[in-house]
Amino acid sequence: MILVSALTLGLVGSFHCIGMCGPIAIALPLKNNSWTTRLISSLLYNIGRTITYAVMGLFFGMLGQGLELAGFQQMVSIIMGSIMIITVITPALFRNRFNSGSKNFEFFGKIKMGLSKRFSISSYRSLFTIGLLNGLLPCGLVYMAIAVAVASTNIWLGGLAMIVFGLATTPMLMAISILGASVNVKFKRLITKFIPYMVVLIGLLFVLRGLNLGIKYISPTDSVLQIQTEMPEGKKMSL
Repeated sequence: MILVSALTLGLVGSFHCIGMCGPIAIALPLKNNSWTTRLISSLLYNIGRTITYAVMGLFFGMLGQGLELAGFQQMVSIIMGSIMIITVITPALFRNRFNSGSKNFEFFGKIKMGLSKRFSISSYRSLFTIGLLNGLLPCGLVYMAIAVAVASTNIWLGGLAMIVFGLATTPMLMAISILGASVNVKFKRLITKFIPYMVVLIGLLFVLRGLNLGIKYISPTDSVLQIQTEMPEGKKMSL
């Protein structure tokens, strides 16, 4: 469920990336020698971005794992799912909280300054660095992916989920950087309107997952394992 959620979020959300990261993708200092070099240039940018996501996934997956060891696995899933739903229903609560103009988030302003310096350099190394830095910029879609990583309650699964998310958004961003923003505007708007419903659906699935209702694949229960653990040793052997 974790990887499927990350994949779905990345694929559908990549249309959202057209508006958020599209300008950066279009402005990338790609090498113009040939289609091959342009492809490699765009690929390096997206690899850098995905690596940053992977590191974030490892960190937040470890956070979720720590909460699981403390006995909060179900609560983590419910809380992360609820946050995803709340961000869609009441977006005003989170608006401008991660704006680089905020005094509490000057860090993002420094990242943007670092990005602007590297846009004047047309090199593979610069493109890779731009990708690394771009992965740190505030983005609602990335925050949703981070919620998935936390809900994974596993350091490696959290990292893998963010890698899947990053790779899922790569084809669209590569197309934009190489071909330009040629996606049909009406289609883009349609997908953008669909994204909130998708986020709510994934959030609901996480909430159900944490409730352990006994619904196969959606909300499995661990009651059987608990019963076996509580049974006397002799009866276990008879099973």
